Amino acid sequence: MLVSAFAKINLALEVVGRHDIKYHAVKTILQTIGIRDIIEIRHCNRLKVKCDIPSISQSNNLVWHAAQKLADRAGIQPQAQIIINKQIPIGMGLGGGSSDAAAALLALNNFWELHLEPIELLKTAKELGSDVPFFLKGGTALGENRGELITQLPDLPPLELLLICPNQTIPNKTSTLYSQLTASNFSDGGITTRMVSSLLTRQLPIDIIFNVFESIAFQNFPVLANIFQLIEENIYSRPHLCGSGPAIFCLPSNRTEFDQLSSCLRNSDCVVYFTNCIESKDVQYQSINSENCRSWIP
Repeated sequence: MLVSAFAKINLALEVVGRHDIKYHAVKTILQTIGIRDIIEIRHCNRLKVKCDIPSISQSNNLVWHAAQKLADRAGIQPQAQIIINKQIPIGMGLGGGSSDAAAALLALNNFWELHLEPIELLKTAKELGSDVPFFLKGGTALGENRGELITQLPDLPPLELLLICPNQTIPNKTSTLYSQLTASNFSDGGITTRMVSSLLTRQLPIDIIFNVFESIAFQNFPVLANIFQLIEENIYSRPHLCGSGPAIFCLPSNRTEFDQLSSCLRNSDCVVYFTNCIESKDVQYQSINSENCRSWIP
């Protein structure tokens, strides 16, 4: 069995306070895009997880925990070999690990013939991480609380976009950036609410795309300042941070801008992708032979 696990961007990301001593409360709008990992599931007499990036194989992989928790919920022994081909850049704010876990839950529910209802899969997803519930359906959605309370929104059309991934990250990136937030970074969620209102009328208000981490990310990833400047000087589309970064997206865009920006960044240590927004109906079990993205690697 082969399934796709798609990446995401955040069209809005606000921190509205503290959920508890450990977590922040957020309001965010998430959108799946065509960059994806490929997950293969084979028969095996025990649980094995392999990845083409060895450091995230076996028990330190969220897919392992997803499979184990799903088997525990169903009262069975987890028997499968899961092979992950990573194409979503790691540590970029694109949700690759969470997407892999959600895809594994959906696929294993079929592979093991568990016939668990969506509500049972959702309970398991919430135990795995804040973004995992979103990836069970993907498309366009509002995330609240820690991000795990998901409300589906009308799908965006398959708008084309650029994704720029610098080769720079930091240890424990997400928790580090959240720890640097202060009360001055908190908001009332008004931007997200305005965007939801527009999306309900099937309009995307490009001018209010917002990410609370943008200024903090500039402090942690010095390369971002130069990349933002290059984008602003050479193409029309505005740059925006993905999640907690350091990946950047430009929406909408086109192939001409892709070619132009690729040329401008040829001597920089980053990868530029040309891809599109993915609707919820196309998120799971899409043929891996369809070409959803091009990438240019310097």
